[in-house]
Amino acid sequence: MSNTLRALVVLGAAAIGCGQAHAQGIVMQRNLSLGLAKTIAEAALAECQSKGFHTSVVVVDRAGQMLVLLRDEQASSQTAEMARRKAYTARMFRITSMEFQKRTAGDVPYSAQRNVGDVLALSGGAPIKVGEDTIGAVGSSGSSLESDDACAKAGIAKVAAQLKE
Repeated sequence: MSNTLRALVVLGAAAIGCGQAHAQGIVMQRNLSLGLAKTIAEAALAECQSKGFHTSVVVVDRAGQMLVLLRDEQASSQTAEMARRKAYTARMFRITSMEFQKRTAGDVPYSAQRNVGDVLALSGGAPIKVGEDTIGAVGSSGSSLESDDACAKAGIAKVAAQLKE
């Protein structure tokens, strides 16, 4: 084996060893329970229904995966996908999708973030936080953008006491 190849093998083994050393251990994190996610979704849907809107609500976990989907019987089918994407956007960027919409509007450095898969730059998504830790998000779709935002936030407000550190 040549010296160059031998050096590459040694460097590769060292890099793998370093990676394994950092990968060991236990990661502790807060997670959104299914029960809490259902309560948030039900409260958000009820808020929109009380205003006469037929909407869909999605709650995603800290990884952006859907935990709960509620769709009003009269909500059109695209509202479910839009609610999921609003929730995903709020979770991934840890801000409301309304803030994301404003931050990425026009020719600004952040505008390319709108091209990330599953992101939707429309208001109606809100992160679910415990302190500064974002543990999930809720998205609402099917009413006006302002009402979608208010409905999502109403869902979180319903469980605000349980989200205290």
